Amino acid sequence: MVRFPSSSDGDRNSDRMDDASRGVAEGERLAPVTPLRRGAAAADRGRDEHPSRRSGTRPVVGLGDSGWNNTWGSEPSAPSAAAASSASGSAPVADDEDEETARQTRKTTGLAIRQLARRGMSRWELEQLLTKREIDPEVFGPELDRLESLGVIDDASLAASLAFTQHSRKGLGRTAIEQELKRRHIDPELIESALADIGDDDELERATELAVKRIGQLAAYDDETVRRRLHGFLARKGYSSDVVRRAMEAAFAGRRSRGGSGVRFQ
Repeated sequence: MVRFPSSSDGDRNSDRMDDASRGVAEGERLAPVTPLRRGAAAADRGRDEHPSRRSGTRPVVGLGDSGWNNTWGSEPSAPSAAAASSASGSAPVADDEDEETARQTRKTTGLAIRQLARRGMSRWELEQLLTKREIDPEVFGPELDRLESLGVIDDASLAASLAFTQHSRKGLGRTAIEQELKRRHIDPELIESALADIGDDDELERATELAVKRIGQLAAYDDETVRRRLHGFLARKGYSSDVVRRAMEAAFAGRRSRGGSGVRFQ
């Protein structure tokens, strides 16, 4: 037979729950929570401690720090050559070198222009002068190239001018003029071009003028002595043997017409 709970049973159960609640409230009290305090020293250490250590993470070291220890990352790259040069103080040295190069370049220009204004000089002669003045060839080379491109240095014009003056004023033949231009280290092609301006007739005419003048200074000597001295004189002037012979014939013909020695020139 099924028994249904009555109201009295519910009242008894309610009483038992109330008694249990009162027992907990009266006999089983929880212990009070007391906050723990660290000592002053521990607190100071906590403040001084690196944040990464408190958080348990590895400190991040910059590329410039000497304590680089990034296990998984790539190693810092070596400083560039420019940075190393700047750090070692080489930049001022480069500036000094540039200033010295500029100074020597100005000196090269001044010397070259003054020498060319004083007298004609070939490029080779200028190079010898600048070398004696202790100017670096790597400095004066480009500057002489620049002056040559501007026409300030012109070996072709110098060769033509020297050929004319040496022939007309000093009475030199083509052989002597060629030797003089070679001594100045002028290009062979420029020498050939300059000598081409002196024609065969011009050379013979100039040699004859010199022979006539010279034979007049040897009037006291016999024909054989005159012939020997006149031949040596014209040969030293740089005339060819054929030109010397023809010039001497003309000079002796004039001497005979003036009543000189009757010895004929062979």
